[in-house]
Amino acid sequence: MAKDQSFDIVSEVDMQEVDNAVQQAAKELVQRYDLKDTGASIELDKHEAKITLKAPSDFVAKQVIDVLGSKLVRRNIDLKALSWGKAETASGSSIRQVATIVDGIEADLARRINKEIRDEKFKVKVQIEGEKLRVFSASRDDLQAVIAFVKANDYGIPLQFNNRR
Repeated sequence: MAKDQSFDIVSEVDMQEVDNAVQQAAKELVQRYDLKDTGASIELDKHEAKITLKAPSDFVAKQVIDVLGSKLVRRNIDLKALSWGKAETASGSSIRQVATIVDGIEADLARRINKEIRDEKFKVKVQIEGEKLRVFSASRDDLQAVIAFVKANDYGIPLQFNNRR
């Protein structure tokens, strides 16, 4: 019998690239004529994996989010990796909004992906290992079919496929 092939389904974000994008966005906020003196700011907390945005109005906050989005896309970070919270009113009629950086696959979503793969009757085995899924099969064609199936579905987070063996 042939040795099983495998790959991992993961959701990882390069925090250094996110940090670079946030720094570029903060620099653009200081230099761009329409955002220069608005008092808008953006900060990254690497340990908490959160981006905090402060702006004087909802309109300016949306512009800052657009600026940050363009910097993230340029650095190959999927915008689905950010989960924006509700805009909260802060002191002095300003707005604060926090985005959580999604890193890893939650247990509920991992079980959902596992169930959907099993329901499609692929000849593969799927194991949930913490924040990733490992897919095994004797056939590379079956593994490629699973990758195509998972890519076709939208799970709300960016998924990568690595450790192909």
